[in-house]
Amino acid sequence: MRTSIKTVKRIVVKVGTSSLILPNGRMNLKAIDQLSFTLSDLATQEYEIILVSSGAIGAGMVHLNLPYKPQSIAEQQALAAIGQLELMNLYNQRFKVYHQKSAQVLLTRDVIDFPESRRNVYNTFHELLKMGIIPIVNENDSVAVDELNHQTVFGDNDQLSAIVANLVQADLLIILSDIDGFYSDDPRTNKKAKIFHHIPEITADLFECSGDKGSELGTGGMITKLKAAELILNNNGKVVLANGKKPSILFDILDGKEIGTLFGK
Repeated sequence: MRTSIKTVKRIVVKVGTSSLILPNGRMNLKAIDQLSFTLSDLATQEYEIILVSSGAIGAGMVHLNLPYKPQSIAEQQALAAIGQLELMNLYNQRFKVYHQKSAQVLLTRDVIDFPESRRNVYNTFHELLKMGIIPIVNENDSVAVDELNHQTVFGDNDQLSAIVANLVQADLLIILSDIDGFYSDDPRTNKKAKIFHHIPEITADLFECSGDKGSELGTGGMITKLKAAELILNNNGKVVLANGKKPSILFDILDGKEIGTLFGK
């Protein structure tokens, strides 16, 4: 039993593209509905929730019936602009069903880098949480290329979620992905791979066995999750990596059950 998790209050939940888009390229409406229900229920229990959601480009592809992600940055930015609207419409609709208010927060790297704008972002999150509203965060892909070309600080929404969690001094970051936790090897290709339920610190050995494959629609892989966990652990925080196929898994995680991989002490 992870008793320390049972005392958390402020939580950042990151959901990946693979949890929001079905293998056939359609929106996973069931997962979005279940995620909205679960977060709404947690909010009624007085948890403070921030959702970092990937999926804008994937949603744009769904809207335009595109079978493959375009390679050019400009095309990806255009898809992100289209898909972000589609994604927020879905979230807004489902949260309303469960009587939960939500808000959109789009971030770019410069906002986090400069102290004054960083304080302004913190104040925005603080006020939204105080009002019982769930902020839905993504990188502003239509104007920032940080996430799209993998070359600068944000790099992906795993690291963005860690940066947000540190910014708001969250008690816990939960990363929902398409894998049950952190394994000794890729369980999709090695059936003997073993899951680590608890990793107290990030070591070089972990990066060596992580691999670097992300999902077809997403930008992240296990390395990006390790980097996110490293950012959190450097601030003495905690991260849980778990499978987001059924977002109601959040209830079990917060009940202290041994779900996924816990990073931290």
